[in-house]
Amino acid sequence: MKKSIQEFKNYLLVEKNASPHTLDSYLNDIAQFQDFLIHSGHAIESSAIILKKIDRLAVRSFMIYLYKKSYSGATMRRKLSTLSSFFRFLSREGYVKNNIVNSLSAPRVQNKLPAYFSVDEMFRLLQLPKGEDFLPIRDRALLEMFYSCGLRISELVGLILENIDLDSRTVRVVGKGEKERLLPLGRHCVEALKTYLKIRRAKIRKPSTEKLFLNHRGAGISVRGIRKVVDKYIKQGNFAGGVSPHSIRHSFATHLLEGGADLRSIQELLGHSSLSTTQKYTHLTLDKLYETYDKTHPRAKEKPALE
Repeated sequence: MKKSIQEFKNYLLVEKNASPHTLDSYLNDIAQFQDFLIHSGHAIESSAIILKKIDRLAVRSFMIYLYKKSYSGATMRRKLSTLSSFFRFLSREGYVKNNIVNSLSAPRVQNKLPAYFSVDEMFRLLQLPKGEDFLPIRDRALLEMFYSCGLRISELVGLILENIDLDSRTVRVVGKGEKERLLPLGRHCVEALKTYLKIRRAKIRKPSTEKLFLNHRGAGISVRGIRKVVDKYIKQGNFAGGVSPHSIRHSFATHLLEGGADLRSIQELLGHSSLSTTQKYTHLTLDKLYETYDKTHPRAKEKPALE
């Protein structure tokens, strides 16, 4: 690899007329990647790096390494760009078949989503409404529906009685752009809804609306009303990390992803028109993925002896 790096250096100086600063930056990035390959065991044979054995997994693993070292997204993308230039040169010179870095992208870790609840925190939130009066029973059903379906607050507000089919355990939701989607209801959600609908009929005999969730006067609960309800339980539960009502939707998506659900399915459940919108949730589970990688991948479990 030493020879190819020297040739790349000459290429940058002669053909690209690179400045000393740019040259140092490129060479430092490649040296860091080289050190990573040696210590991780990727593409190593007899203690030497074999260029043709460097694959996308090795580069992705390097990105994971940088992420764990708390490099910024901008720095990670710059280093990936350096490797792309290096492998494009190697491909041109016949050292490798193609530029393996070309189709890869660095994670945009700098764009943070709103906070989300852990699974344990979410379960604790769902258990906070206490009592057998109308409001706590409604609140239990509302929170169960919120988390079971990952709805937007506006979608939760817009639900009407005929949207719910407890026999088939489904709910018909009207989302952005008046697009409808049919969602499954979890068992706990169904039970909470049955209890709520029973007391709804008993306590509010002549509601002024067909909306599913009502306030104590019999009118449909508003967006502000739902925020107030959820904020009350967040405060009561003393949850850390800046969670908010919308964090329940984020938690729904994150927990599905951590559980192994594919992005396409999560996209349908959330009602996203574009998969790229759903992909923003992937960085929330990077730590989980890294933990799985470290525990299961042969290259992560076994370090080669270096001479």
